[in-house]
Amino acid sequence: MDITQHLPSAADFCATRRQFLNRFGMGFGALSLGSLLGQASSDTAQASASLSPMTPRSGHFPGTAKRVIHIFTQGGPSHIDTWDPKPGMAAYVGKDVPEIGGLPLPSQFPFKKMGQSGTEVSSLFPKIGESIDEIAVIRSMKTDIPAHEFATVMMHTGSGRLVKPSMGSWALYGLGSENQNLPGFVALGGGLGGATNWRSAFLPGAFQGTLVSSVSAPAEKIIANIKSSHANLVDQRKQLDLLRNLNEQHAEQLNREAVLEARIQSFELAFKMQTEAVDVFDVNKEPEHIRDMYGDTEIGRRMLVARRLVENGVRFVQVWAGGWDHHTDVKGNLEKQAGIIDQPVGALLRDLKQRGMLEDTLVVWGGEFGRTPRHDKGARGEPGRDHHHKAFCSWMAGGGVKGGQVHGATDDFGYDVTENPVHVHDLHATILHLLGFDHEKLTHRYNGRDFRLTDVYGNVVKGLLA
Repeated sequence: MDITQHLPSAADFCATRRQFLNRFGMGFGALSLGSLLGQASSDTAQASASLSPMTPRSGHFPGTAKRVIHIFTQGGPSHIDTWDPKPGMAAYVGKDVPEIGGLPLPSQFPFKKMGQSGTEVSSLFPKIGESIDEIAVIRSMKTDIPAHEFATVMMHTGSGRLVKPSMGSWALYGLGSENQNLPGFVALGGGLGGATNWRSAFLPGAFQGTLVSSVSAPAEKIIANIKSSHANLVDQRKQLDLLRNLNEQHAEQLNREAVLEARIQSFELAFKMQTEAVDVFDVNKEPEHIRDMYGDTEIGRRMLVARRLVENGVRFVQVWAGGWDHHTDVKGNLEKQAGIIDQPVGALLRDLKQRGMLEDTLVVWGGEFGRTPRHDKGARGEPGRDHHHKAFCSWMAGGGVKGGQVHGATDDFGYDVTENPVHVHDLHATILHLLGFDHEKLTHRYNGRDFRLTDVYGNVVKGLLA
């Protein structure tokens, strides 16, 4: 008699009380029936488990963009001071204009035509303006509510109320990742709303964004605990293999659990990242002239790291660049904030272009809403602007976008959209289209309903396509 046949195994610890009673009570018939009915589903589950959720996939049709860098200027940049000039407002200074609810505050900066397209660019953005022929400026953006948290979550998830997957999660869900050793979706920095803006919600946990709060620390410290201090790579591999084995036995007998699957996948990704991630986040590996082009600032390094990430196969990078909530001293504050971001973003566009990456890398710039064309009613200090959701600006470049153009228009004060309105849902539909998806068909079934990034709205803005 071989007593090893009766020694306990890992599988013995993956049984529920009900299973135990079925096995040793009168459940033999149920057990047999379960094995007959469950064989096909078990085989299917094992087959699907063998495929990584990050495996590269194709869209509904060939997309012009393979990856996205979303530069989120949180706070609500003043559109009439940045991308939507209104020179005629000067004639209304000191006059009450009921249509805008108060005294007009004209654009605080001059605009000039730049590039072969002659697109008007604010003096705030001389470096970005050098690439204006690659940029499609959208002057007719709209959102639903002028509240920061609501509008921020709306811009990232398509919903201001329900907890829904982020844009980056949908992109990763649809296309997978081109690099299995790095997260497919990375959030550089963060702000209002926190993880709500990069979470996967009801999509599998593997599609959630990985937050990197700051890139100013040494590369080894940017991602905390990326390397084990007590186990070498061989031992770690053995530990992960044991976890995987236990998880597979758990799945066979107790069904798969999304939370457990996501945890195991995160362990696997962390193991793979130990060498490659440190290398990607080390900007010192770049030539000095490239580092100088971006600038030695937190935002400069974020933009450079964003380029390095997409260059290494990361599908979606969210770059947070907050500080645009200017209720007072809009002129001084905008000069400061634009001075922080102009050089790094201009460098990113030029760098992608010279590397031949801009043609299939989509760059999106913008905040959650705009600012009022009137003085802030709070009258706090120097003239500022209040929140405004009825009209604001964003821009897109690369990835199949027709650059050197202005899309849409607002009235003489920049208060209401008068031509080609683009709602946040339309922007999302267009981004998915550039990635190769019909936004109405990229869905995930949850709680008996098929959800999508654009909910039941959205139209592709064809005028933005090359």
